[in-house]
Amino acid sequence: MFNRLFGFNRRAFSSLSEQEILALAISSEEDDARIYRAYADALRDEYPHSAAMFEEMAAEEDRHRASLIELHRRRFGERIPLIRREHVRGYYQRRPDWLVRPLGLDHVRAQAALMEEEAQRFYAEAAKRTEDAATRKLLGDLAAAEQKHETLAERLSEKHLGREQRDEEDRTARRQFILTYVQPGLAGLMDGSVSTLAPIFAAAFATGDTWQTFLVGLAASLGAGISMGFTEVASDDGVISGRGSPVRRGLATGVMTAVGGLGHALPYLIPHFWTATTLAIIIVFIELWAIAFIQNRYMETPWSRATFQVVLGGALVFATGMLIGNA
Repeated sequence: MFNRLFGFNRRAFSSLSEQEILALAISSEEDDARIYRAYADALRDEYPHSAAMFEEMAAEEDRHRASLIELHRRRFGERIPLIRREHVRGYYQRRPDWLVRPLGLDHVRAQAALMEEEAQRFYAEAAKRTEDAATRKLLGDLAAAEQKHETLAERLSEKHLGREQRDEEDRTARRQFILTYVQPGLAGLMDGSVSTLAPIFAAAFATGDTWQTFLVGLAASLGAGISMGFTEVASDDGVISGRGSPVRRGLATGVMTAVGGLGHALPYLIPHFWTATTLAIIIVFIELWAIAFIQNRYMETPWSRATFQVVLGGALVFATGMLIGNA
C-alpha cells in the first residue's frame, strides 16, 4: 500500500527508453480515445451535436496512435511493451468517466481542454529525450498537434455546434440542472424554512429556554430533511420524467430541508432569549426572500407571485407558532 501511495513501484520518466516512451504514448492515445468515446456515448441522447464532436476527437487520437505504432514497428518491431500512465511516477493521470459522473457539457469541455494540454506537455518533454531524428520529429509534430487541438475543438464545434445547436444544448443542460438540483433543493428549502417555523417559535415562546428551543429545532430540521429526502427518492426514479438520478434529487432535497430549518434553529445556541429570537427572525426573513429570489431566477416565477407564496405563507406560519407558544 505504501509503495502505491508514494510511487515506489513506479518508474521515473527520465529512466524510460525511447521504446518505452513510444509505448507510453501509444497507450495514452488509446486511453484518450476511449475517454472521448465514453463522453460521446454519455452525451449522445441529450446532446447529440457535442457527442459527434467528441467522436471526431476520438478519431483524431486514433490517427495519432496509428502513427506511433507505425514508427514503433519500423524501429523496434511488432512487440510493444506494456507501459501505462499509472506505471510512471509523476505522469499525468486520467480519471475514468464513470468516476466523474454526472457528465455535463461544461465538465467534458473543460476536461477535454485539460487532456490536450497535458498531452502536449508530455510530447514536448518526450521529444527532448529522443535521439532518433524520425522519432523526435513525430513526437514534436504530435506536441504541435495537441497544442492545435483547441483549434480543432473550435473547428469541430463550429461544424457540429452552430449557434442554434449550442443554444439548444445549453437550454437542455440548464433544464436538466433545474430538474435535478434546483427544483428538489428549492422544495426542500421551502419545506425546511417554512414548516419548521411553527414548532421552533412555539417552543421558544412556550418555554423561554433557548437550549430546549434549539433541540426542538434540531430535531425538526434533521427529521424533516431525512423524511423529505427519502420521499423525493421514492417518488420518481427519473426514467420517464427525465428529472435525473433520484439519489441526487433526494440528497438535494434532504440537505436543503435541513439547512432551511437549521438556519433559524442555530441562533438559539445563544443563551440570551431575545437576542437569539431577534437573530432567528432576521434569518427567517433572509431565507424567505432567498426562496423568492430562487423561484424568480430559476423557475421564472414573477416576483409578485413568489413574494405572495413564500413571504406571506412564511409569515402566517410564523404567526401560528407565536400564537401557540403564547397560548
